[in-house]
Amino acid sequence: MHYPVFLNLRARPVAVIGGGKVAASKIAGLLEAGAVVTVIAPRIDPSIANVEKVERAFRPYDLDGKWFVVSAATPEVNRTVADAAEGRCLFVNAVDDKGSASAFLGGVVRKGPVTLAISTGGNAPALAGLLREALEAVLPGDVAGWTRLANELREQHKRDGVPLGERRPLLLQALNDLYRRQQ
Repeated sequence: MHYPVFLNLRARPVAVIGGGKVAASKIAGLLEAGAVVTVIAPRIDPSIANVEKVERAFRPYDLDGKWFVVSAATPEVNRTVADAAEGRCLFVNAVDDKGSASAFLGGVVRKGPVTLAISTGGNAPALAGLLREALEAVLPGDVAGWTRLANELREQHKRDGVPLGERRPLLLQALNDLYRRQQ
C-alpha cells in the first residue's frame, strides 16, 4: 500500500536523470509545479529547455541538496540512482522501473485548482492513463467555481464555529443550489 501525497516543489531543486523523450515528458509537470530542474544525462534531447543541463553520466553526489528525483534511464542507472537516493532519504520515481522506485507518478487530471491523481502502484501505468481519461471526461467544466464556493463556505464555517462533521452536508447543499441556479 502506498501513501498518496501532493508535493509542493515550488522553487525546490529536483534532479531528472536521463535526457530522452521520456525524461522530457516528466520535466513539463515538474516545471509547471515550479520545481528548479537539473537534467543529468550523457546526451540531452534538444527539445528539453528551461532547465539546468549537465551532460555526463550520473554521479551519486548529483542528488545532494535535491528534494525529489525522477530517473528515466536504463535499469542499471535507475538502480544506481535509487541506491543514491535511499542513502539521502530522497524519494525517486524510476520511470517504468517499479523495482527502483520509491515514488510512483499517477495519471493526473487538472481542472482549475482541482488536481486528481490515479495510481496503480506502478503495476499498470496504462490503466492509470485510461482511468485519467475517463475522469477527465466526466468531471464538470465548472470545478473551479465549485472550489471557490467550497473555500468561501469553509472560511464562513470556521468563523461561525461549524463543527467539521457538519460541513460536508452543508457544502453538498450549496453545490446543489449552485447547480440548480445554473440550469
